[in-house]
Amino acid sequence: QVQLVESGGGLVQPGGSLRLSCAAFGSVFAINRLGWYRQAPGKQRELVADISRTFSYINYADSVKGRFTISRDNAKNTVDLQMNSLKPEDTAVYYCNALMYDEIAYWGQGTQVTVSS
Repeated sequence: QVQLVESGGGLVQPGGSLRLSCAAFGSVFAINRLGWYRQAPGKQRELVADISRTFSYINYADSVKGRFTISRDNAKNTVDLQMNSLKPEDTAVYYCNALMYDEIAYWGQGTQVTVSS
């Protein structure tokens, strides 16, 4: 079992920045990938970015490449998402995700990001 606790969402103007953080607790040694997904109203949940334990795999959605940066600290069991040049279309609930080596997935409770002037 893994518990994920997110923080850092909020309201920001277009062009601004936010940093999301997620801390993992429990069976953290069995986590392979950590990542962030988002879900906008009326849309399906989509992958934003994810990263493997060894940092050999880092993946971004095309819509955020060059603007968002994912980072992971295995000693602290955290994964962060630095979001720059935010756009209104980035508005969504952002969810932290842990994918275990046995392919079971765990989710955080979600944090709201709103980009609006």
